[in-house]
Amino acid sequence: MTKNIGRKVPTELGTEKIGKLLMQYAIPAIIAQTAASLYHMIDSIFIGHIPEVGAFAISGLATTFPFMNLSAAFGAMVGVGGATQLSVRLGQRDYESAKTILGNLVTLNIMVGVLFAGISLLFLDDILFFFGASESTLPFARAFMEIILYGNIVTHLYLGINAALRASGHPKQAMYATIMTVCMNVVLAPLFIYVLDWGIRGAALATILSQCITLLWQIKLLSNTNELLHLQRGIYKLRSNIVKGILGIGMSPFFINVAACVVVIIINKGLRNYSDNGDISIAAYGIANRVQFIFVMVVLGLTQGMQPIVGYNYGAKRFGRVKDTLKLTIIWATIITTLGFIISEFMPGIVARAFTTEESLIDSSVNALRIMSLFMPLIGFQLVTTNFFQSIGKVKKSIFLSLTRQMILLLPMLIILPLFLGESGVWYSMPISDFLAALLTVILLAQQFKQWRKENITD
Repeated sequence: MTKNIGRKVPTELGTEKIGKLLMQYAIPAIIAQTAASLYHMIDSIFIGHIPEVGAFAISGLATTFPFMNLSAAFGAMVGVGGATQLSVRLGQRDYESAKTILGNLVTLNIMVGVLFAGISLLFLDDILFFFGASESTLPFARAFMEIILYGNIVTHLYLGINAALRASGHPKQAMYATIMTVCMNVVLAPLFIYVLDWGIRGAALATILSQCITLLWQIKLLSNTNELLHLQRGIYKLRSNIVKGILGIGMSPFFINVAACVVVIIINKGLRNYSDNGDISIAAYGIANRVQFIFVMVVLGLTQGMQPIVGYNYGAKRFGRVKDTLKLTIIWATIITTLGFIISEFMPGIVARAFTTEESLIDSSVNALRIMSLFMPLIGFQLVTTNFFQSIGKVKKSIFLSLTRQMILLLPMLIILPLFLGESGVWYSMPISDFLAALLTVILLAQQFKQWRKENITD
């Protein structure tokens, strides 16, 4: 162990005050996640204002959401699984395993990125039609996704390395990476879309080019041999026990994103089948989804700040600190989602006009925002608790909660309610499932605390 002397190990995770520690780790992650959500929103706003075709372009973009969720599912399976493993190993002071986990995380991201892009490009049009594209919106969806898929390996490595930076005690560097990407996208997107007249392809190219430049900076950071965890020879060969551990923990966020993919497909198809103008309704869902996405991403930033604290202290058997971290994270998450509820309910018109000047799309977006956000204050609690179970290795509970909100509750309602309420049934399915999922989350969390009391785990 002498070779690790003088290298950075995040031991403050087990000693610093919880409030200060959560602020230290969560604020950079929140800034990064907010920047990431703005990153997607900026694309939507620029695309929505493309002259003459903006409404169709934003509808085409909305049909790519399942694709993005599916790609994110595989990325999260590797990135989150690897980051959680890193935190636990650092808490256990198993530094050699942590190094190998980092190398395996890189290798898995490359493999997954290449395979996903290759298969998707072979069947791109068929997949987009299945996801809800029409003859009018398919050209826009295809133009966007072709560029995104060609750069998919860059996206996976960029997100995976950022997760590793956060887990290894470098939340600020992870934040800087995301902010750097957003800032470059803000500059490049309007240049490519409007000045060079590349349209929706320009938006996709700006996204990938921004991530590519940031990835080079991340690689430089992780090449610093003065750090305990850094890129080096001998760590990239896949080890079965590490891969199983990464994929086992990563199954929870994988199912979250796969479920989101399936749900968005059903929503798009429901809106197309039950709406008088399917393209406008799908575009409205795209706008409302982007707005909610901002607040959800802020909460996910909180959970990313929570994850290394919980993972480290759970590994070190400091259960009192685990509980305190969870409680504080839930409080802040609820405040954030309540703010989203207020904005969506009381100023939806202002929000919708930022994306489009098409009056029919504005009206539909206002309706979507108000209905979808009815129980939004509860979403923060549900997301935090789901990620909490993941952070302490309770993968089955985390997966169950993920599937409950997206599949077990929402999916049947998306199929049944529209039969009686038409298009309104699609919209109301979402807040109803949020409410019921929150109730189930309370029950599972109470059961976990009861189990800990039986085991006399109180500190």
